Amino acid sequence: MSIRHGLLALLDQGPRYGYQLRTEFEARTGATWPLNVGQVYTTLGRLERDGLVAPHGEDAEGHVYYAVTEQGRAELRNWFDTPVPRTNPPRDELAIKLAMAVTVPGVDVEAVVQGQRRHSMKALQDYTRLKGQALTAERDGRSDLAWLLVLEQLIFQTEAEIRWLDHCETRIAQYRPAPVSAPEPAPPPAPAPAASAAETPRARRRSRF
Repeated sequence: MSIRHGLLALLDQGPRYGYQLRTEFEARTGATWPLNVGQVYTTLGRLERDGLVAPHGEDAEGHVYYAVTEQGRAELRNWFDTPVPRTNPPRDELAIKLAMAVTVPGVDVEAVVQGQRRHSMKALQDYTRLKGQALTAERDGRSDLAWLLVLEQLIFQTEAEIRWLDHCETRIAQYRPAPVSAPEPAPPPAPAPAASAAETPRARRRSRF
């Protein structure tokens, strides 16, 4: 998430001070990525250092306003025009967790997958409910396109995560070692064949006479 460029986008619409920037950023993203005021002012300090924003006076309460510079506008236009790179994807904690789980003895990987699926399904239900509320507000003339786009991205992302978890469960099952079956008991020895009449002791004695 680029807080730097998000703040530039807000300042491009007019000077603001730190708390205003925080409030508007969270309003436009539905507080999906909450900011604290310290984080906002740290970012503003870096933007000022880089010549992208400049102080723009104070109000009666001592709030320092910031305005975007021409260099900042050029940076913002470049951000909008440049695709988000996918060559270095951000770290995904869930992917890292499963990658570690399949290599650590004693971890019930299937339980990890199933627990995450339940959590993701609950999140998907919550996002879908919020989308319904946003669509209702839109019909009532209180449209918030920015929040609706963020919600739909979260819905698609969570749906993809659930499909991936289903795939993980199938893949893990393929690598599970086949159960070792107990050896079948050996068959009992066959009974000895009965002796014929010609081979009995009485028959042998009779054969002498």
